[in-house]
Amino acid sequence: MTLRNEAALAFLLNRRSRPAKTLTGPAPSKDELTVILEAGTRVPDHGKLEPWRLKVLNKPTLGKISIAAKKYCKSINCDEAVKTKAVKQFEDGELAVLVIEVQKPSEKIPEIEQTYSAGAVCLSLVNAGLAAGWGANWLTGWLSHDRNFVTKIFGIKKNERVAGIIYFGTETIIPSDRPRPDLEEIVTWD
Repeated sequence: MTLRNEAALAFLLNRRSRPAKTLTGPAPSKDELTVILEAGTRVPDHGKLEPWRLKVLNKPTLGKISIAAKKYCKSINCDEAVKTKAVKQFEDGELAVLVIEVQKPSEKIPEIEQTYSAGAVCLSLVNAGLAAGWGANWLTGWLSHDRNFVTKIFGIKKNERVAGIIYFGTETIIPSDRPRPDLEEIVTWD
């Protein structure tokens, strides 16, 4: 018999990501982040493939990525507004975890299930960070999916892609809730 966990249910019913641009220092320490990583990797993983890997990006590393992103955007003649938005998350970030989907050969587990597992890690990391008292947000952006950029800057291999960049820090504001799905519109009962 499973016991109802009221605190966990209340947390999930009220969870709200914190916009990355509103996060500041301090960020979780290595020990605090390790707990978040342990919780965040407890996700559905059919076949126990672990079709993901994580890369922790600290403030100095995020600064280097922002410089590389500016140079890359200039090299491909990005529009200024596009460049500014793409670079800002790296400039402003205190601490982030890059979640890298790793497609692994499997006769039993389809590629799409491996993708879903990597996405589950992203959401689970956000929720673990929020539950630990930190602000957390899941971002990507076009640079996260630009094959040339992620190969050079993040060391992404052929069988990999960025699932998300999860930012952590101290929240400066508590955002108001946003409209949530209307269950009457999206749920059918058979």
